[in-house]
Amino acid sequence: MPTVDDFEAMDYFRDDALVADPYPYLDALRQQCPVRREPHHDVLMVTGYDEAVEVFHDAKTFSSCIAVTGPFPGFPVPLVGDDLTELIEQHRDELPMSDQLPTMDPPTHTDHRALLMRLITPKRLKENEEAMGRLADRVLDGFLADGQGEFISGFAGPFTLLVIADLLGVPEEDLGEFLERMQQRPQSAGGLGSTGDDTLAHSPMEFLYERFAAYIEDRRREPRGDVLTGLATATFPDGSMPEVGDVVRVAANLFSAGQETTVRLLSSAFKLIAEDPDLQRLLRDDRTRIPNFVEETLRMESPIKGDFRLSRVPTTVGGVDVPAGTTLMVVNGAANRDPRRFEDPGTFDPARPNARQHLAFGRGIHACPGAPLARAEGRVGIERLLDRTADIRISERVHGPADARRYQYIPTFILRGLTHLNLDFTPAEESAR
Repeated sequence: MPTVDDFEAMDYFRDDALVADPYPYLDALRQQCPVRREPHHDVLMVTGYDEAVEVFHDAKTFSSCIAVTGPFPGFPVPLVGDDLTELIEQHRDELPMSDQLPTMDPPTHTDHRALLMRLITPKRLKENEEAMGRLADRVLDGFLADGQGEFISGFAGPFTLLVIADLLGVPEEDLGEFLERMQQRPQSAGGLGSTGDDTLAHSPMEFLYERFAAYIEDRRREPRGDVLTGLATATFPDGSMPEVGDVVRVAANLFSAGQETTVRLLSSAFKLIAEDPDLQRLLRDDRTRIPNFVEETLRMESPIKGDFRLSRVPTTVGGVDVPAGTTLMVVNGAANRDPRRFEDPGTFDPARPNARQHLAFGRGIHACPGAPLARAEGRVGIERLLDRTADIRISERVHGPADARRYQYIPTFILRGLTHLNLDFTPAEESAR
């Protein structure tokens, strides 16, 4: 456990030593105070569970305009005054990712989230889930052929991409291009929340913007009885028709963010499964345990490390004074290990009774709208891979022996996940399908 002097010297946002295992640092912060200012970028770190929920539920006091960028590159003008609401609105469009749903505040957020929820209706999610097993098998047919493989690029990435493409109605004839273009995205450096000095990257979205703009314009000219037509004709709550760009941004954000985070969930899950034969046997013998296993995986390794907020007015959080203009990081991964909420929080317990109380999907108006989709993908992906294998193991050739594993994690302060996960497996008899 770091000492007080140790974590005062550490820079959470730039220190590569905190990428592989940030939890001792976050535990040390919480033990000092669950709402504590870090010294390098003047960010108030919210590491306590109750305090995180308090911030997430107070969209009136805390703006989400910096939700995905935090202290970088900083607000474009000095934040002076006791009510910054008007100043934030004047300069919102100058901030990175300002066209993305996570950075929007009401009333714009309310309208755009309502539009998103019209795209992922319960009926559409149910139809999508029914296709997941088929899509998983489509990828597994190739992935399992050699008895070993890199899990993220070989299964998790293609599977989650096909699922979200199916949800949004991407035509079958275009799936090959989506797989090729989206799987070429860099897995580490230069991305959002990089711990290095790379500039914020928006380019991965450009392909999605281009393709979905073409889909929407085509379906508005010539409506058909398909999902894309529903996407093109969805309206805001007041009945008005969104601009094409509004629909495109919502669809592209759902596509990109939903895929990325679910890939991290699946890779964390299979690292646990492959490392622990007893756990693997438990899940193989009793599939009803998989849903709670997914929840505990999300608690232990939240794919999103945290979200940022900017205080509009002076307030308090957990009894700590928060001046107007303060950047807060609500650290999901730390709140999910708060011993005041979760007993023995550093221990993975697949039967943990309150695992689903985790904050991996956030809370409040910005709670992840794709949470039911991610949960279903996690469950189906695990079930199908267990069905089609007799045993799954960590590749010692790549990751080293059990007593000296080598794993690499994405070097960002936003995402938590492995860069790659190499597995060895024994295929099951074909009759298992």
